[in-house]
Amino acid sequence: MAKYLIYSGLPLDRAANQRRDEAWVAKHLGHEGTLILPVWRGLNLVRLGDSRPPEAVFPTGPEGRALMAEADALVILGVHQETAYVAADISTLDETEVSAWAGENVFEDLRRVGALMAGDQGALLAYARGMVHWHQRHRFCGVCGEPTESRDGGHVRICSNEDDAHMHFPRTDPTVIMLIAHDDPEGRGPACLLGRQKKWVDGMFSTLAGFVEPGETLEEAVAREVFEESAIRITDVRYQASQPWPFPSSLMLGFRAKAITTEINVDPRELEDACWFTPDELKAFGEWGDEPPRKNRMPRKDSISRRLIDDWLEDMAG
Repeated sequence: MAKYLIYSGLPLDRAANQRRDEAWVAKHLGHEGTLILPVWRGLNLVRLGDSRPPEAVFPTGPEGRALMAEADALVILGVHQETAYVAADISTLDETEVSAWAGENVFEDLRRVGALMAGDQGALLAYARGMVHWHQRHRFCGVCGEPTESRDGGHVRICSNEDDAHMHFPRTDPTVIMLIAHDDPEGRGPACLLGRQKKWVDGMFSTLAGFVEPGETLEEAVAREVFEESAIRITDVRYQASQPWPFPSSLMLGFRAKAITTEINVDPRELEDACWFTPDELKAFGEWGDEPPRKNRMPRKDSISRRLIDDWLEDMAG
């Protein structure tokens, strides 16, 4: 499995111990050189150019402090070479205000530009997006309903219940994603199992995936999800790699496994279709954004699903 995946390789020291120090937090929030990562309604600030890849934009100095003053939540993501990086949720600004702040830059969906950016930039923007999403959904305590306050540089929220204050930490949902292969499922040679959901763009197929449920191991989750979605039984479940996936808050855990049955019976509540594809068939797939589109398309290049497929194809090529 390739070592690098989009949205991984974060270069920061997360400074877990220092961010508990209020003086340290105040110092970095007020420092002239602190870099701000504004997030507006799930979108990240980037610079687009015709002849160069998209670039992350990090306001600093007076502009950065002005953005922080507008922010509903601030998160010190970490420090790199003595420079702090701070996510700022400016979602309460209206479109006119945010356009004025952006200037020649734009607030863009990270899924559209992440695969084209330098790896550390994509990872930084993904981290900022994920933390802001968590803050937006934990403004009130899930135990007692009291309002919560941000602490520890934005990495904890504590409710205002004077009798029993509850602490809330950023959550990540473990999700298994797996490439299932068979030596000869339909008499055409080696093939892998891919499925598609009805809501996806026409023709796109991807590896199967699903959330881990309470009380099961990752391997059990892989086997359960594959059987629930396709009725395929599997064996030899092997871990491949993981990928942060802040869309909105998952950690994708990639596996490969062998099928011991081959007849597909799709659960229509989960998938619209599922098929066995040979390496030659996959090589004929188009890309997600191809115009005009081909009959079938690969998943986006920023996904671990794509990496699982590409690595399997490399193995099949010998």
